[in-house]
Amino acid sequence: MVDVNEVTGHLDLAEGTPAGTRRVVAPDAPADGSRFDPSDSRQAHWAGARSTVAGRPRGILRLGHVDVTCTDLDLATAYYTGVMGMEISALTADSVYLKCWDEEDHHSLRLRYAPRMGMDLMSFKVHHEDDLDDLENRVSRYGFPVERISKGEELGQGESIRFSTPSGHVMELVADVEKVGTSRARHAPDAGSDDQPFPRDVIAPPRMDHMLINAEEVGESTRFFMDVLGFRITEQLLDGNGHQLGTWLERSHSPHDLAIVHGPNGGLHHFAFWLDDWDDVRDAADVLAYNGIQLDVGPTRHGITRGSTIYFFDPLGTRNEVFTGGYRPDPDFPTLTWTEDNIGRAVFYYEGAVNDRFMRVHT
Repeated sequence: MVDVNEVTGHLDLAEGTPAGTRRVVAPDAPADGSRFDPSDSRQAHWAGARSTVAGRPRGILRLGHVDVTCTDLDLATAYYTGVMGMEISALTADSVYLKCWDEEDHHSLRLRYAPRMGMDLMSFKVHHEDDLDDLENRVSRYGFPVERISKGEELGQGESIRFSTPSGHVMELVADVEKVGTSRARHAPDAGSDDQPFPRDVIAPPRMDHMLINAEEVGESTRFFMDVLGFRITEQLLDGNGHQLGTWLERSHSPHDLAIVHGPNGGLHHFAFWLDDWDDVRDAADVLAYNGIQLDVGPTRHGITRGSTIYFFDPLGTRNEVFTGGYRPDPDFPTLTWTEDNIGRAVFYYEGAVNDRFMRVHT
């Protein structure tokens, strides 16, 4: 084992990391745990950017919603309500807006009819309205045009900004989202109650958790999300030359809010729903099997993020994931690095291998 950035390798690897794995750093990678977070006066933007000042939380908060297109809106809606257990919050002529039962915001998934499958955009929430001005300036200085969307133009939300990322995805940032409330009370059930929150004929995840996109140049995209948008890298997968094949990035102090893996620009690998524990993952597998849903991988466990997972496809071919577990990456959490020769264990720890479909199929 070697010391990297004064952190001893055998002490900071994720639980379950195979024996003999060591941490290495790409030549152009940021220091462990680096991100530009305007809410944290202890940090400064790596590569010589200005220091920050203390104050209220600023910048991106978390994933807000994912907008995808589908060729059969009725079939997709039947799946996301009847199998996933999401709730319809609004309908328009060409779109269905859905949310999970424990989400306050108007929607976390928008399905829009189109002649081909794809991703419209990924929307992230910011803390405050004035964060939009700051982030608009940062994106513009990077070289991407920014479009302002007025309040009321998009259902359920206020003013937002949109721009392209280096990976060719459309990204939206918004602060003001309509609160419609949760479907179930937030307090615990009465002591002694045998009531289950949901019947086990649907998966019923409490919330959307994260998404994974493709990029031809993972390193360039990762630098954009870190330098411009303030994400922090928690884990990375490097090839034999030290180049990033995949990165896992966070803003909400979860293992990842967004991941980027090598693949065609503009591709959506999957979006993921949170489940509370392993029992819920096991029950989700039963629901998927009963409904004849095509599994991709799992139930299994990741080496990267340490989470438990199942990957599967909706009836139109968009990959979903249910995910639980992982760790809390505190501000001093070191970046964990995996190398390509251990990619099997990194992605699917139990199997120790990655199937070709998982690597190549995307929306």
